[in-house]
Formats: sequence, structure tokens, C-alpha cells
Amino acid sequence: MSAPSPSPWWSPGKHQDRRPFLLARNRITAAVRDWFGGRDFLEIDAAALQVSPGNEAHLHAFSTEAVSLSGQRAPLHLHTSPEFACKKLLAAGEQRIFSLGKVWRNRERGPLHHPEFTMLEWYRVGEPYETLMDDCAVLLALAARTAGTTVFSFRGVDCDPFAAPERLTVADAFRRHAGVDLLASLGEGGQTDRDALAASASAAGIRVSADDTWADIFSRVIVEKVEPNLGIGRPTVLCEYPTAEAALARPKPGDPRVAERFELYACGVELANAFGELTDAAEQRRRFIVEMDEKQRVYGERYPIDEDFLAALEHMPASAGSALGFDRLVLLATGARRIDEVLWVPVAEV
Repeated sequence: MSAPSPSPWWSPGKHQDRRPFLLARNRITAAVRDWFGGRDFLEIDAAALQVSPGNEAHLHAFSTEAVSLSGQRAPLHLHTSPEFACKKLLAAGEQRIFSLGKVWRNRERGPLHHPEFTMLEWYRVGEPYETLMDDCAVLLALAARTAGTTVFSFRGVDCDPFAAPERLTVADAFRRHAGVDLLASLGEGGQTDRDALAASASAAGIRVSADDTWADIFSRVIVEKVEPNLGIGRPTVLCEYPTAEAALARPKPGDPRVAERFELYACGVELANAFGELTDAAEQRRRFIVEMDEKQRVYGERYPIDEDFLAALEHMPASAGSALGFDRLVLLATGARRIDEVLWVPVAEV
């Protein structure tokens, strides 16, 4: 019996199945650019190769090296986000900018993940991060209207993209969906108490291992109990993350236990991550070191700190910024089932 014929993404039959999603993607792309352009945002184009790809413990980069004319070699990385470049432009004096371009993350592939994907990232100088919540609501409706749909559906879950998003704090989400008292594990300055969170999670029936850190337990509660309940019926803005889980965000005024960070969800799918941006370079360095120490502990590797970024941070004005997974937005707006159905050319599987 002969082996089955291959069915690559470029086969005419498969391409015809994907083509309506791809044409809708192009329309949404144009609509998003028009929306930002109509509000005095400048589109910027960040270099993909960076000294540091980002300093988050659980993000993995694609790495290479630059070779000079004299033969000297230096490591470079494909960025996991244009964030560092965008913030340097804010330090340079730009006020409203957006980027709609490719980013790369290694060790990621699945229905909602792809090693190369498109990120929509935008920044507002001198505006509160709550404005970004309003932006996100507008972009959901814009994508739906452009794609010609009135409802987002994914894995049997529906969400009205035109409905005003629910604003839910992380602490309230832990209480509502997991029965866990998150704030009891946070000190006045944002310090974390691993044993307090472990006790509350265990009492709620959540598995806790002896070697779990506070961050491990926090992540497990989010993934297992909270995320599946977000963006059901209407979008959810999950806000006020613990400061320990917001490495690039400034603390909330009046409550340093939590930070100006939110994530946007629809149909249980995370779409966007936004910050009231931290501009304290010394504090940012400290947080990066903590993240890279954790990366070293878990994965045995670390990425360099972009000293040029920290120098620029000293000049960066108060700002708010958001990053949105554009392919996921298109997936929900078109009714696609997998992220590679809305990519013109998926990365080869290895």
C-alpha cells in the first residue's frame, strides 16, 4: 500500500479553503492601519535583529550571530516583540506610534501559537493605560465588522465583539473562578508569599508541588481556573496583575501590590497584553535580572540586557502601550480553527 500523498498548505485545494480567511486578513490589516492613521499614529518599522530579544523568563528566541568585515562575531536575536525599539522611539520624542509586523518566539506551535507571527503594538504618550482598554474594544469591533461577522466563536465558546468588555481584576478573578485569595500572598510592596498562595490554592483543590514557586502556582491558577472563563459572552479585560507578574509595568498608584497591566480575552483566548509603562531604569534592571535568573534556573540559559534600552528609558516620558496578537484576532473574526489557516505562508514544521 502506497504512502498517502502529502497535503501542504500550498496545494490548490487547501489554499482555496484558506483563501477566504487570507482575504479577510488583508481587509482587517488595511482597516487597522486606517484606524491608527486617522488618530495621528505613525507606523514604525522596528529592526527584527536585536541585542536582546526580550527579558521575560518563559519566552524563547531564535538566535544567530553577526559577523563583521574583520571576522568578529557577536550574538543577535530575532525580537519576541518590538517593545524595546518602540520605547527608544518614545524617548526620541515620538508621541503616538504603532507597529504591525513579524515577531518570533521559539518553542511555540499549536492552534493558537506559531513560531513567526504578526504583532500589533501601539503606544500613547501622556495617556492613562485605561485608554488602551478602550482601544482594544474598538479594534475587536473593527475586526468583526470588517470580516462581516457579529460573533466570535472558538471551540464552542461565543463572544460578542461589539459588547463593552468586562473589567475584572486578577484578584477578583482568582476569588470568583478559583476560590483563591491572591492578595493574601502579596506584601505591601508587592513581595510574594509562596506558602500563603500554596495554602490558599491547596484549600481550593488546586494541585501544588513542594518545589513550586509562587510564580508557578500563580500561573497554574491562571491557566487552569481563570483563563477558560474569560471572554465568554463578551470580552474581558483582566487587570491589576501582581507587580511580580508585570516586569515592564509601573505599580498602580496607591497600591504597589499590583501593577498597571491588563490582558484582553475573547472566547477564552488571550489577545492583548498592555502596560502603564515603567520608566524607572534602575527598577527595570532589577526586574530583568530577576527574570533572567529564573530563566537560568528553569532552562539553563539567559539573554543579555539591552543597555541601550535602559539608557533610553531614562528619557522616556510617561506612556501606555499594548501588544495584540494580530493573527489570533483574525482567527476569531474569520471563524478559522487554527492560526496557520490565517497565515499566508506558515513556517515549515520540523
